[in-house]
Amino acid sequence: MHSISDIKQGVIKGDFLTLAKAISWIENNGEGATTFLQELLPNSIPIIGVTGPPGAGKSTLINALIANWVNDAKKVAVLSVDPSSPFHQGAILGDRIRMKDWYLHPQVYIRSLAARGHLGGLNSAMLSLTTLMQSVGFDYIIVETVGVGQSEVEIASLADTTVVVLVPEAGDEVQMMKSGLMEIANVFVVNKSDRPNAQTFVNHLNQMILENASASAPQVISTIATEKVGIPELQLAIEQHHESLSIGGNKKEIFLNKVMQLILAHKMNQVEVNKIKTKLELEYNKSNFNIFKFAQEFY
Repeated sequence: MHSISDIKQGVIKGDFLTLAKAISWIENNGEGATTFLQELLPNSIPIIGVTGPPGAGKSTLINALIANWVNDAKKVAVLSVDPSSPFHQGAILGDRIRMKDWYLHPQVYIRSLAARGHLGGLNSAMLSLTTLMQSVGFDYIIVETVGVGQSEVEIASLADTTVVVLVPEAGDEVQMMKSGLMEIANVFVVNKSDRPNAQTFVNHLNQMILENASASAPQVISTIATEKVGIPELQLAIEQHHESLSIGGNKKEIFLNKVMQLILAHKMNQVEVNKIKTKLELEYNKSNFNIFKFAQEFY
């Protein structure tokens, strides 16, 4: 059984071995993990979701944010969801390579997690892991998703602040993503803003936001992550959004989403997949097979 006190002491000292073992234990739903999670007492530090199309510069942007927070003597946890390897089903570790300056730093813990086929751009244990991080002494938690598309917007139900990273060439993609990924942003980042037509793209985004004006309209921040341009402005936008959550009622909505995730996950764990598979093999070729009637047997 992993001790919360031991994990906290490790985080304070910059020794993350016990934390790493606890994460693997929770991911694999080890014996006693459920009881352990029920004893966690998370604080209200922000969970920052970073998402956007592949190649937008998400990892480079996170790298720059980490540098600023480390300079402010903050402890940062980064959970990066990578595609699963087709050979061993583990994470490909691309983000550890891009954040190589930090993964041995005593103020920074970076963990690459395999998506393991889970839809939504996240790992299915992410809610448990972010709650663990909120309980053991970190100041900021960043969750970086697999590069996502329109339907993969699960990060919005987990993060307090969702940062959507785009590049100036994404004009056509914005129209396609308008009803999905675009609606989850609390902060838009136009990265690589030294490229041609960057300001035109920023103006286009701001116009879209005005057309869908609301009390919580997202900010648009221009950055050049490789040169750390715009990073202080992004930090401020994240902090302002987190403060607005504390004042408003949106925090309750986030907790409701998390509770629903836990209930649905528990229900799914009760489903006997092998039993369904065996029966389906016997039934689906019958002339009177009906998928709705078949599924109802297992409700």
